[in-house]
Amino acid sequence: MVRTFIAIDLPPEVTDRIPPCQEILKRSAARLTLVDPRNIHLTLKFLGEVEESMLAPIGDALRSLRSYPFPMALNGVAGNPPRAPRVIWCNVQDAGQCARLHDRVEEVLAPLGIPRDPRAFTPHVTVARVKRFDPSLLPQVRAVAQTTFGTCTVSGFSFRKSTLTPQGPLYENLLEVRW
Repeated sequence: MVRTFIAIDLPPEVTDRIPPCQEILKRSAARLTLVDPRNIHLTLKFLGEVEESMLAPIGDALRSLRSYPFPMALNGVAGNPPRAPRVIWCNVQDAGQCARLHDRVEEVLAPLGIPRDPRAFTPHVTVARVKRFDPSLLPQVRAVAQTTFGTCTVSGFSFRKSTLTPQGPLYENLLEVRW
């Protein structure tokens, strides 16, 4: 079994602006796991554990997707859920393009027996996971809520393998789809 997901990569000019925000979040008494800036991405779909024999059919299905480059901006930080967050993320503005791409990914993977996500898709970029909530986190989230991380052009996505290690996840691109 191989742990996999589909992601939109972000350029360094955007991800390099995230660590100062993470430093502010760390000032709280909450126990956080910060996402390594080298691993920051937007997840279009988490597939989880799939049989190795499914990697090629998934890749073929994903290769069939065509689109056009579109702009995406990362502005603001929020906690989810807002009152006692388990995840801290950057908000994404993209005129609904990521949601449309997510829907198309769902469409091409459904015939392979990969279930659709039961929850509504909300494009976001995770910067921290809350392992133990503390109310002192809320003022820190408010302190970075208006942060602007920049804009980029989305011109494709990656199908990735994720290997969990004690030092954090290791990602390996299995396929890159570009337009």
